[in-house]
Amino acid sequence: MLINQTFPATQTQAPKHQPTITKLCLEMLLAALLGYIGVSLNLGGITWILSGIGAGVIVCRSYPHIYTYFCGDTIVIKPNRKIRQIGMLLVGLTIGFSNARADFTNIATSIPIYIILTLFLLLSGACTGYIYSRLAKINLFTAMLATVPGGVGVMAAIAADYNRNVTLVALSQVFRVTSVVILIPLIARASVNIYLPPQTLFNNQLAFNLEPIYIALLCLALLLAGIFSTLALRIKLPAAHFFSALLVGIIFNPIINLLPIQETTFIPPAIIGTIGQILLGITIGEYWGEKPTFGKRALLYMIITTAMTLISGAVASLIAMSLTNWDWLTCLLVTAPGGAAEMILVALAIDHNVDIVTAGHLVRLIAINTSLPIWLYLFRRLEQSNQ
Repeated sequence: MLINQTFPATQTQAPKHQPTITKLCLEMLLAALLGYIGVSLNLGGITWILSGIGAGVIVCRSYPHIYTYFCGDTIVIKPNRKIRQIGMLLVGLTIGFSNARADFTNIATSIPIYIILTLFLLLSGACTGYIYSRLAKINLFTAMLATVPGGVGVMAAIAADYNRNVTLVALSQVFRVTSVVILIPLIARASVNIYLPPQTLFNNQLAFNLEPIYIALLCLALLLAGIFSTLALRIKLPAAHFFSALLVGIIFNPIINLLPIQETTFIPPAIIGTIGQILLGITIGEYWGEKPTFGKRALLYMIITTAMTLISGAVASLIAMSLTNWDWLTCLLVTAPGGAAEMILVALAIDHNVDIVTAGHLVRLIAINTSLPIWLYLFRRLEQSNQ
């Protein structure tokens, strides 16, 4: 049985009603409730991403039925990429401020190691894709897009451009990201054996500060992040919203202190990072809520390929340990296959070598996105040679 037979085509007609605002409000409210329950159960700061995933699934599954019952119209809900972009911007800003005092000059010497690890993960993903294509009897190009750790949105968009199975690619990538987001924090937290409440995840700031100067600086930081991200999109910088906000967070205080005003050290409120995490989780959950039910065989193939990807990440962490003096948890966070923002947040949550983990994932994002044309060419050549 071909695997694409287990993924029915999604509806393509335009919905009569676009429930973006209403749906997002419901998702945020539900995520806040689930996050509060998670914090009460001592699940740690990463609970906000998990609560967003849960809210995205529940709302996307239930909202069309509720709307049809009360309004009589049929609606089609699609994952909103803008929500993830805003989430990446807010998370990038938070991570940037947390890394503002880091000494990246020492980390720069490790760039060759980061590149070696990235190449290993890409080659491992290609091998996993080849095995996936043989097991599931799908074309090689689609299998490669489904297994290489390049991001849900990017790989799904490429699949659409080349008229491949977008549903299969997106859901396979989401399955991998979800597995990593759930498993790696559990491993990290168990290894450090501590609990940090959400308030300590972002430099002990209160949820919000109502002083006028503080609000003005926050608005300025958000405005600069938005401007930088717009410019980054125009020059096609990979992960533009995340990179631009990260840069703003790193350089914001030094630039502000150059002005003829009282010296200050601005740190964004905890609520900014919390909202960013929830939005990242919601976009993952929306993919799960939007995609059709798949068969047991398709699920089995996803589990096998995801397990292979995780094993590749573990092997890459062993390689990193042999090439550096980093401890095993740092190596694991650096080489975890996917969710760059999510893995940096895990390092931030346990306050564990955030600068090294940030640098590792930034180098990998740049390397993967800049080398995509080469990999796509190779994937298509492999596909043609196997026909």
